[in-house]
Amino acid sequence: MSTRGAPGRRATVASVADMAHSRARSADGGLTTPLGQVRHATRQGQAIARVLDDLVEFRTAQDIHAELKRRGHRVGLTTVYRHLNLLAERGSVDVLRTPSGETIYRRCAVASHHHHLICRFCGRTVEFEGPEVERWAEKVARAARFHDVSHTVEVFGTCDECATRTADRRRARRP
Repeated sequence: MSTRGAPGRRATVASVADMAHSRARSADGGLTTPLGQVRHATRQGQAIARVLDDLVEFRTAQDIHAELKRRGHRVGLTTVYRHLNLLAERGSVDVLRTPSGETIYRRCAVASHHHHLICRFCGRTVEFEGPEVERWAEKVARAARFHDVSHTVEVFGTCDECATRTADRRRARRP
């Protein structure tokens, strides 16, 4: 289990299905397409990958673009979105939507199929594997006579730190 967070961001809805196994990295760092063709990483793609590797919290495409500019990279916002969407399709980044509808991204900390427990106040995220969830999803699909089923599970709550901070604020307001 690993944790990551996003101070000040409230995540509420998962938006990308598990597609981690559809494409893979080649030995030279390029990306392999579904047809097995290697797509070599561009200078911009490598810069975006480095920023994602350095981030521990969820960030918007605009945040990532600003960080690229801060580091001296000339990468357009459209290019950032395009690369983030490709990485999401490949299962290389986790993607969530904030209550305002913003899409936020971060590098997956776990390579295998996993789920997220997310603080609705600070965005702190705990990645976990859920064998019980897997068995339940298979049982429901089987009972409904569905095949080739996939799922995402995002569990929202309040982390200890935010719960303590909220309780402290309430106590401070009391006469």
